Amino acid sequence: MGKESIPPGSGDSENGIEIVDLKSALEERYLAYALSTIMGRALPDVRDGLKPVHRRILHAMRILKLDPNMGFKKCARIVGDVIGKFHPHGDQSVYDALVRLAQSFAVRYPLVDGQGNFGNVDGDNAAAMRYTEARMTEVATFLMLGINEDSVNFRETYDGEDSEPIVLPGAFPNLLANGSAGIAVGMATNIPPHNAAELCDAAIHLIKHPNASIEKLVEMVEGPDFPTGGIIIESKESIIEAYKTGRGGFRVRASWEKEDTGRGGYQIIVTEIPYQVQKSRLIEKVADLLLNKRLPLLGDIRDESAEDIRLVLEPKSRTVDPEILMESLFKLTELENRVSLNMNVLSQGKVPIVMSLRQVLLEWLAHRRDVLQRRSRFRLAQIERRLEILGGLLIAYLNIDEVIRIIRFEDEPKQKLIVRFDLTEIQVEAILNMRLRALAKLEEIEIRKEDDALSAEKAQIEELLGSEDKQWATIKWEVNDVKKKFGKDTELGARRTRFGVAPEHDLEAIQNAMIEKEPITVVLSELGWIRSLRGHLADFSTLSFKDGDALKTAFHAETIDKVVLFNTAGKFFTIGADKLPGGRGHGEPVRVIVEMDNDADIIDAFKHDPKRKLLIASTIGNGFVVPEADVIANTRKGKQVLNVKMPVEALLCVPVVGDTIAVVGKNRKLLAFPLKQVPEMGRGKGVRLQKYKDGHILDICVFDLATGLTWQDSAGRTHTRSKEDLAEWLGERAQAGRMVPKGFPRNGKFSAD
Repeated sequence: MGKESIPPGSGDSENGIEIVDLKSALEERYLAYALSTIMGRALPDVRDGLKPVHRRILHAMRILKLDPNMGFKKCARIVGDVIGKFHPHGDQSVYDALVRLAQSFAVRYPLVDGQGNFGNVDGDNAAAMRYTEARMTEVATFLMLGINEDSVNFRETYDGEDSEPIVLPGAFPNLLANGSAGIAVGMATNIPPHNAAELCDAAIHLIKHPNASIEKLVEMVEGPDFPTGGIIIESKESIIEAYKTGRGGFRVRASWEKEDTGRGGYQIIVTEIPYQVQKSRLIEKVADLLLNKRLPLLGDIRDESAEDIRLVLEPKSRTVDPEILMESLFKLTELENRVSLNMNVLSQGKVPIVMSLRQVLLEWLAHRRDVLQRRSRFRLAQIERRLEILGGLLIAYLNIDEVIRIIRFEDEPKQKLIVRFDLTEIQVEAILNMRLRALAKLEEIEIRKEDDALSAEKAQIEELLGSEDKQWATIKWEVNDVKKKFGKDTELGARRTRFGVAPEHDLEAIQNAMIEKEPITVVLSELGWIRSLRGHLADFSTLSFKDGDALKTAFHAETIDKVVLFNTAGKFFTIGADKLPGGRGHGEPVRVIVEMDNDADIIDAFKHDPKRKLLIASTIGNGFVVPEADVIANTRKGKQVLNVKMPVEALLCVPVVGDTIAVVGKNRKLLAFPLKQVPEMGRGKGVRLQKYKDGHILDICVFDLATGLTWQDSAGRTHTRSKEDLAEWLGERAQAGRMVPKGFPRNGKFSAD
């Protein structure tokens, strides 16, 4: 009997089993997890720039009264309160978040004032939380300014025993000023820190011009301002585009200076390194490159840092160009780093969205207006309550004898006073709680003064709440107050990151600066195995090869050179001489180093000379001249230059040295014609060099007609034919030519090899 199947969605009430569709259940639960991660952990709120853990840390410190002017408390106490009351996660993760808020090299405007070991730029960890102490900074107090005045909403904590703010009032533009980074499910955020004074300028401009262009805002917010300084070398156009779309990046370089050491010598001092780069790891990377001879211009590196960064770079010799040395370091190490921008934030604490610079500032200003309105209404309610009480006290002073009589002799004085003087519950409570000393005449005068002052303040607040212009004027004043507190003329607010332009240098010179210059001999075998041997070998006959293999070509070069290979498919390949396999064994197949078709073979290999030109030709006698600088390939796939299609193949590649071309075919016919009749091209099929009835081209040579045509016979003897001797072979391109002269090698080539 087969097992009875239960359709999805049906229930088995008797066994207490509910059948659900696995796909739907996974989608529903994973979506809930993703949203929880996005909103509750990874993405900051655009209004206060904080993630929940940071907000809860500051809230716990406020409850502990850890204001900037108060004493410190152990971090263990703070972390305990955070995880016990607000954030039910691991203590180490909360402590790590607290530590980062205190690190002046990680946060542009620290929110926590730490006492003890809070780590360093080398990447060393902070001391255990039982050893360190902390309190809030002035920046943190700005973030919480007015939190007790109903400026933001509160919600119950995870256990329902307490309450916590959903967002902080945020009088400080924290999101952009301190930046944020986080990875959620399916999305991430990365916002570098900026200068608070510049952000305030941009915000003030937006109050008056809400539709201001990004270009205008970038005049005020020039770019990130990293706590570790450095130099941004990104173009203005790229910065504007990044702030316009909310996505982009900034190239940041270390700051350095040349320091003379006397007698013509010098050393380079690095005083600032890029943001979030660990100094110790940077030094290890440079030292590793030195050991592997990747930095031939650098002699040594030392760390002489104390409170400030001081890395000493010693050049190999006093003749080394410091600019070229630094460019090679920028290319190979984290002395140049790219800091990405991805302004993916929570709008209104609910919706993740990638915002532009203007949108972020506008949302912050809208939040500040909401906070202003809520604080004003809170204050207005307090004033109205106090005015109500003062009104009752004045009635009591005007009828003091009757009030005393009612209190002394009536059984229910409270109700009697309400009925007799038309008072409210609040007013009667204030009268009954009044002390005897307050019955003095002077106290009545003080009450009248307070009543007048509060009435005037009430009118101002009501006028503020009724006027949008006055609200924005107040916000502008508040933003200006932040700007004054953290202006560029202050120690904390002064811009640390500068802007510069990467100097233009010869890329080849920079590339060569990263390679140890050594003489080598490049060897290519007939079967396509390539290797490099140290030094310039004088005798190639001593070279050994695999069985059935032999020497195809060998030439002298240096490790800074480029080796160019040409194959039968008409492609050129480029390999750095320093990347060639060493001389031990027989080297490696060329196909392992470059991506070459299986049916193609290497025709020739040679040292690259960018000033030289090459004459290339196919088997059917088509060819053209190409500048050698144009055949360099930037990828392993090579660069197609001579267009051929099977059964036609590329056959010859010779350097252009002279003014006349000599072509010999398999039919042993020779033709010489002026070089100028062959076009110079970057890519193509070429033009007909020699005409054949059948057969194909065999060899080609470029020579000076005035000097004459030279070839070698099989015995190694050199033969030269002058211009006059070559008269009958001189003609025009694409002619058939005549039979080779007497004494021409039997192999039909200009060289006996």
